[in-house]
Amino acid sequence: MERTIKHLSELPGRVNVRLATREAAIRFQQMAEDEGFTFRDGVKPTQRDCAEIMAINRDCTINFVGSVGAIAYGAGARRIGNERLIRVDFEKYVAGEEIYIEL
Repeated sequence: MERTIKHLSELPGRVNVRLATREAAIRFQQMAEDEGFTFRDGVKPTQRDCAEIMAINRDCTINFVGSVGAIAYGAGARRIGNERLIRVDFEKYVAGEEIYIEL
């Protein structure tokens, strides 16, 4: 199976991806744009900088994660509200590593 942003958006929960390097952010932006994702206001992913943590939504949008979301991600929270928080190491995901979800 090809690893896509769309696949991540279909995971059962709130998907946040960690973009630890500038290269990972650029790749994420380009993949998201190529797959038809936009920011919620319609702006293409390559038209904005990424943050270290980005959210992927089921409606083919992406968004920045606020400070509370970033703290939850870093603290290893398992849920955000009523949804499971799925923390993805984007570099591991695109490299094809078997384990790319951070526990």
